[in-house]
Amino acid sequence: MINVEESSWPVSWPDLDVAAVPRLAAHDPCWIEAIREGLGHRVFFLQAFAEGKVEGVLPLMLVSGPIFGKFLVGMPYLNTGGVWARSVDAARILIDNACDLADRLDVKYLECRHEVPVDHDRFNFERTDKVHMRLSLPGSDEELDRSFKSKLRSQVKKAGQYDLDVRYGGSEQLDDFYDVFAVNMRDLGTPVFSKRLFAAVLKHFDGDAELCVVRKDDSAIAGAIVVHRHGVTEVPSASSLREFNRTGANMLMYRHLLARAIERGSQTFDFGRSSEDSGTYKFKAQWGAIPSPAVWQYYVRKGDPNEMRPDAGGKQRLVQLWQRLPVGLTRIIGPSIVRGIP
Repeated sequence: MINVEESSWPVSWPDLDVAAVPRLAAHDPCWIEAIREGLGHRVFFLQAFAEGKVEGVLPLMLVSGPIFGKFLVGMPYLNTGGVWARSVDAARILIDNACDLADRLDVKYLECRHEVPVDHDRFNFERTDKVHMRLSLPGSDEELDRSFKSKLRSQVKKAGQYDLDVRYGGSEQLDDFYDVFAVNMRDLGTPVFSKRLFAAVLKHFDGDAELCVVRKDDSAIAGAIVVHRHGVTEVPSASSLREFNRTGANMLMYRHLLARAIERGSQTFDFGRSSEDSGTYKFKAQWGAIPSPAVWQYYVRKGDPNEMRPDAGGKQRLVQLWQRLPVGLTRIIGPSIVRGIP
């Protein structure tokens, strides 16, 4: 018989060596700590047990704010999160308890960011409109370079004529990275995360997270936060300044990030999610990344998850308004808004 317990965080981290529902990026205590500290969300940790043995886990966070309401998410900020379980039965029981928790907390919906869908009667909505873009890495950077088409190599080489400087580091680069990130988010019409989130990632992934910043004449023009974990290098956030697009700074940065991933022993480079045939999809595909499924499953209690999409309803007017705000103002009011968006 499988029983589920709601555990207080932190917990003794389980080792599910055999899993019918696979481990995801969110199933890492460092991510849970970083997001909890960086965004200030409450953690709910569900564990399934059978005969004293952990059969599965479901880490969730309560995302809430005065504008959009409350949501139960596994895991905000990340592209994947939800159930990790030895058996489908354990996964279903965990989801059933998560739905009960959603009822108790009176949230709008429960959101599980799965890759392999879990069949459950209480899931009543699903999103499959985006895909994960991932590249299998060879054993050496030379092999990777030979895999690129000549056009791509030419674009990277062209960036070399602008005397750009690419540096890796930790918290000493945070201000420069965040300056670029905040401008780019304003230009996209999206509220910016707080600097505290990125500081927490660097802190809790101690040694496995770093910042890559591209500079021209000592001014930061592109940057990314990079996490190397479990044989995967992922880039949760990256930005470049539009006014320097002509320099190819973003191309040069990603070429360095791929080389860094191989240097760190990663077998996979995770570019993140994209809508098929979008501009970001094509950017990632040119490096050799191929799509894999992203199946976000929901237990919706009220409203419509599509309402939270940036292209929904009248949100385009808000996007255009945000794009006209001074960057300094968006850095003040943006973090309190975005932490309430699942």
